[in-house]
Amino acid sequence: MNCEKLSPLIDQAPRIQAPLDPGFRPIILAARSYQQALRKAARRDSLLIAVERNDGLVTRHDLELLPDAHDTREASFQYVERIIKFALWAYGGWKVHLAGPANLCSRLAACYQPQGARAFDANLMQRVYDRPFTVVCVAPGEVPAARESASALGGHLDGCRIGFDLGASDYKLAAVQDGEPVFSTEIPWNPKDQADSNYHYQRINEGLKLAASHLPRVDAIGGSSAGVYVDNQVMVASLFRAVPLPEFESQVKPMFRRLEKEWGVPLVVINDGDVTALAGAMSLQRNAMLGVAMGSSEAAGFLDRNGRIQGWLTELAFAPVDLNPQAASDEWSGDRGVGALYFSQQAVNKLAPAAGIQFPADMDVPTRLKNVQERMARQETAARAIFETIGVYLGYAIPWYREFYDFDNLLILGRVTSGEGGEIILTKAKAILASEFPELSARIDIVVPDEKSRRVGQAVAAASLPARRQKNV
Repeated sequence: MNCEKLSPLIDQAPRIQAPLDPGFRPIILAARSYQQALRKAARRDSLLIAVERNDGLVTRHDLELLPDAHDTREASFQYVERIIKFALWAYGGWKVHLAGPANLCSRLAACYQPQGARAFDANLMQRVYDRPFTVVCVAPGEVPAARESASALGGHLDGCRIGFDLGASDYKLAAVQDGEPVFSTEIPWNPKDQADSNYHYQRINEGLKLAASHLPRVDAIGGSSAGVYVDNQVMVASLFRAVPLPEFESQVKPMFRRLEKEWGVPLVVINDGDVTALAGAMSLQRNAMLGVAMGSSEAAGFLDRNGRIQGWLTELAFAPVDLNPQAASDEWSGDRGVGALYFSQQAVNKLAPAAGIQFPADMDVPTRLKNVQERMARQETAARAIFETIGVYLGYAIPWYREFYDFDNLLILGRVTSGEGGEIILTKAKAILASEFPELSARIDIVVPDEKSRRVGQAVAAASLPARRQKNV
């Protein structure tokens, strides 16, 4: 958060401190402090928030506020500003409707102007949804009602299907017949350095043809990839960052629609975080699942209580978890306290100096994580402190995430969670839940994927995304 000082009303230090980050200020504690003040207030204001995204879909996140006064004004702004930013990255949207105190709404809208503190967020949302990003202050009756997607992505196991999962160094393929994988493989590739869009199209298509050779026919194709995908179009994806922007817009962006037309069957591709949650839910036979992957960044996905993928953005790498005004800044967005610096390889790199671990300047971040994990295997206390700190982060983030996602199962995975360090993270997070949030500890089950779902489940789950067309039944 880009402010010099937190309002005392919401400046709450955790009872269980992060060993290497004494300035950590979990937003959930600030929210509870604010809500406690609300319960004592003689009257309350309200702020209606509607986040509108593609196809007229709308997610609401309405709030009660303390009455506007000199001693509450800054606390309300700091509290609400973080909630709106989180809602934007949780649900996605090109337009935010606000109805509430005029001064507060105007100040929030100004954050998303070209020179405002949240200009990065506005620009990226504009790119994602192909619409000018706006924040509008309206009357309460003008705030649109919630309208969520009624389509059910995932769980379609009938027929002959191909699933793929695009990674940075390889992509996984699965041929699935009536829910059973009959073929799976991993194909090496190097997408991030390839400027020719035809390379990406041809390599993906070659993989689909390989999988198809193990099936009597192909009824549907589903895929997952890191990045932002809206209506089967590539909006933002690091895998294709070497492709020049004009070529990206003309060739990469509609690539999967072209593949769907070429194959003549339903094809759906979505963010890998959502498919990770779907794979976990299918493996464990549970719904209400939030999946969080701690890898090169933080990836996440959500499956609701009916087993549906809502089509929300769920880019929690940019969603705030820490209110400390002196927290490290994310190098891309410039914002402080966002998830990528708490639940990824970047978190390990950030914490290493505080643990007394120094790396050569030319050592890349994945190698630094490996170094810390090797130290953990040797039982070095400095490495343990890093993973304990991430565990504290997670323990206080889980109830904060639940303010936006209705989940009972939290699937944790990714390279940061491998080995003994991952066990320390989960043990610490569970201890904080039990001690500080017992009402949630009894309801939320933290799980890790088994080896089968790690290796094959992602591609198999992706294969289940589209419903096949009636003519193939």
